Amino acid sequence: MAAAARCRFVVVGGGIAGVTCAEQLAAEFTSEDILLVTAAPVIKAVTNFKQISRTLEEFDVEEQPSTMLEKRYPNIKVVESAVKRLKNEEHKIVTDDGNEYIYEKLCLCAGAKPKLIIEGNPYVLGIRDTDSAQEFQKHLANAKRLTVVGNGGIALELVYEIEGCEVIWAIKDKAIGNTFFDAGAAEFLIPKLTAEKPETAIACKRTKYTTEGNEKEEMGVADTAKLGSALGPDWHEGLHLKGAKEFSHKVHIETLCEVKKIYLQEGFKELEQVSLAFPKHKQKEKSQPDEELWPVYVELTNGKIYGCDFIVSATGVVPNVKPFLDGNNFALGEDGGIKVDKHMQTSLLNIYAAGDICTASWEPSPVWQQMRLWTQARQMGWYAAKCIAADTLKQPIDMDFSFELFAHVTKFFNYKVVVLGKYNAQGLGLDCELMLRCTKGHEYVKVVMQNGRMMGAVLIGETNLEETFENLILNQMDLSAYGEDLLNPDIDIEDYFD
Repeated sequence: MAAAARCRFVVVGGGIAGVTCAEQLAAEFTSEDILLVTAAPVIKAVTNFKQISRTLEEFDVEEQPSTMLEKRYPNIKVVESAVKRLKNEEHKIVTDDGNEYIYEKLCLCAGAKPKLIIEGNPYVLGIRDTDSAQEFQKHLANAKRLTVVGNGGIALELVYEIEGCEVIWAIKDKAIGNTFFDAGAAEFLIPKLTAEKPETAIACKRTKYTTEGNEKEEMGVADTAKLGSALGPDWHEGLHLKGAKEFSHKVHIETLCEVKKIYLQEGFKELEQVSLAFPKHKQKEKSQPDEELWPVYVELTNGKIYGCDFIVSATGVVPNVKPFLDGNNFALGEDGGIKVDKHMQTSLLNIYAAGDICTASWEPSPVWQQMRLWTQARQMGWYAAKCIAADTLKQPIDMDFSFELFAHVTKFFNYKVVVLGKYNAQGLGLDCELMLRCTKGHEYVKVVMQNGRMMGAVLIGETNLEETFENLILNQMDLSAYGEDLLNPDIDIEDYFD
């Protein structure tokens, strides 16, 4: 084995957090080599970055070959290999290809992996990175029915984007999109699931890089051990998400249930149970038995069984900590992430972490919470690099402003969605009140108030209220005097609080 290479700064992970961290370190230390170690052949770069307001930001995530990153920053060196082991005592990482790298400062940005409902089943797909999204697209092309399990961002986007295929959507909550909004917002969005979708532009706004030689001819088990980095905010653009049938949307939602058991066709036949046909009507009439034979069957905890071509497990992610734990005494959060303090430092000296792999364990602002989203991955990666630089240069550093207020902008069902602060009254107790304004098919506005102060908001549609509400949450101004007028559409609240 060759002698271990020495590098002052090593970043592990080619996703948004890792690439942002490496770029920032490369800009801070132009004469130092920055080593970026990534398991995937492409990296995720943030492009078209726009600061919409003080805390809200919008950007595209572009997949690029690592050579483009090395061109932009000549002092970044990319190593394409997964990390096999971290030897904290020796300040060393060992990669799968057998090489060793000695670091002075290390930042772990290895992301998370899909939390599959069942491992090793060829009919259960997790969608996390580009390869798994393409694998999904191949299966969908010949599918007549699929089951989607989960209620987060990827499940929401998937169910809306799929055409020409019956979708059984199993969620454990009462209403869709529980991660991002309440039952009222879910009711506002549901009509979009049955409406014809608007024609989307054919040209995708970004160049797509794919990995060659990854075409699996038959349905193989999705390799969750070989991890790519997370999908970008508009991951489904450019993918042809059309099934084998000629219709737009056909979605049936099963609420308050989880997957109890999965059967392959042979096992299901032996059961001598009845599976259900796709429900034809909205009425609560008795579902008809299904005459068709399917490759796989899903039994739900509500007692219903549906057959389908395959199952998408979109039940969230777990921090990808496994390669780093052996022999290292990291403090871990309840969610399994590596705990970091307010300077993104782990419990081990000279090791930092950012993005999905880490758990924020500082005392947060009253209107901020950690969620494993692209925006926070970018913010954490950038801030971790600033903290590493400050520590190296022995300079003080203040907490970044992006951790003052939780703010996220995205798109669901073709609506712009902005969530701010404690938008679902997370942890606020029972003494908060909600105010609503809803115009069917146009906009949905909800604010969370506590003791006369705005603590959070959900804005769906082109409301133009995000900047005003952001300021009101940050300023914690007493708004009791305004009462219901706060959401009165006849009052121009933006001018009022300018």
